[in-house]
Amino acid sequence: MVFRKPPDGGWGWVIVVVSFFTQFLCYGSPLAVGVLYLEWLDAFGEGKGKTAWVGSLANGIGLLASPVCSICVSSFGARPVAIFSGFMVAGGLMMSSFAPNIYFLYISYGIVVGLGCGLLYTATVTITCQYFDKRRGLALGLISTGSSVGLFIYAALQRELIDLYGLDGCLLIVGALSLNILACGSLMRPLESSDSPPPEKTCVDKVPDQYFVYHEKEKTVEENISILEKGYVDEKCVNNMPDFKQDSILNKNVLSSINVNEKDTYKKKVVEQTNFCKQLAKRKWQLYLNYWEETVVLFKNKVFSALFVAILLFDIGGFPPSLLMEDVARSANINEDDYHMPLISIIGIMTAVGKLTLGILADFKWVNTLYLYVTTLLMTGVALFAIPFAKSYLTLAMLSGILGFLTGNWSIFPYVTTKTVGIEKLTHAYGILMFFAGLGNSLGPPIVGWFYDWTQEYNTAFYFSGLCVLLGGFLLLLAALPCWNACTSQSSKLPPNTYSYKVASSA
Repeated sequence: MVFRKPPDGGWGWVIVVVSFFTQFLCYGSPLAVGVLYLEWLDAFGEGKGKTAWVGSLANGIGLLASPVCSICVSSFGARPVAIFSGFMVAGGLMMSSFAPNIYFLYISYGIVVGLGCGLLYTATVTITCQYFDKRRGLALGLISTGSSVGLFIYAALQRELIDLYGLDGCLLIVGALSLNILACGSLMRPLESSDSPPPEKTCVDKVPDQYFVYHEKEKTVEENISILEKGYVDEKCVNNMPDFKQDSILNKNVLSSINVNEKDTYKKKVVEQTNFCKQLAKRKWQLYLNYWEETVVLFKNKVFSALFVAILLFDIGGFPPSLLMEDVARSANINEDDYHMPLISIIGIMTAVGKLTLGILADFKWVNTLYLYVTTLLMTGVALFAIPFAKSYLTLAMLSGILGFLTGNWSIFPYVTTKTVGIEKLTHAYGILMFFAGLGNSLGPPIVGWFYDWTQEYNTAFYFSGLCVLLGGFLLLLAALPCWNACTSQSSKLPPNTYSYKVASSA
């Protein structure tokens, strides 16, 4: 299906609003899982690394399944996927309230809720990119703030609900709130297709039409049989032959001809069905080959290859603070009376500010979005190195705000991906990149937790996290340097709809 030109407005603003609330409702609890993390540590008495798997799975499993999520959105559309995923998120949260052990939470909260969030994220980003082109950075920035506002509100909400109704009651109420995703998903009207005529079908695409030829042939055979019978009766009436022996001979001849026709029809049916199955299998195999060929072509783009390494290392090092910052403060023996606001809430509100600010900056022609993204990575690495030196609530709050703002680079990541591979390959490329992001999200918090279980302090863990993020930023910076474009411009050409960052430095 070929979509018409993005309207950059109209119903697109409704899509932005419902996508904002969709991400608010689905990501509020998983991103603010740090509040639940402390309760699960006390309830089940497991190690920090083992307990951290719950939150890391909830935030990582959906990204790990991004290729599958992309296929679902491409096959069924954003609206059906959003409605179905709403049931998954709500059901997973409610089931988590009955968890008897940490392993049950791995499935109910980690896998079910995480997969539902991944489907919803892919659906909201894809349909927003279809509705916007010139204002895509602003639109993506607005919808991505939904998860950040959700983090800010749900951090305080879940803490208050735990005090009032306990951990189980908190999860039931939060799950009930998530059912509002169904109303948001129902408003995700797909963009109308263009009026251009569809491309001519290939021979493989015409296989289903060939299969229906059998039914026409079968009908023709039955008509021939009735004609034979009718002709026999007419001939019998005209000649008025009372010879019963001759009548039986004619009957036998007609029946034998009918049996021969039925056998021929059955043979034709078997042959046609066999050919149909062969052609269908060949068609599906060709689709798989095309998918992997497109994947290989994507990785030949050095910027895309560096991008997947950078997003993997960034999520390994940059995600743990949003999950473990509350426990970092508790481990630093900070007095609870000094708490003016949960650190997770500070991360959430500053992430919203960062997403909106960076999204607006990405729309300016003089801003190179790739270099802007690299800058956020390098600054995140420096902030992670500073966490072990923070010994008071004020310094931790400042670092939380800085990390939250820089984590807002998620709003420009789809923008960078689109400009790197083109809008036609966005779903494919974004699914691959989100897979590696999910891998980083899943591994980051458990690794930091294991470092703590091993050393009984967080310093070594955050040194490791900062090193990972810095390494990813430097690799992406090297891949995007203009000198590489100069070296490869004579030997190869950029694929269609590919963004040249050498030219983009002034765009």
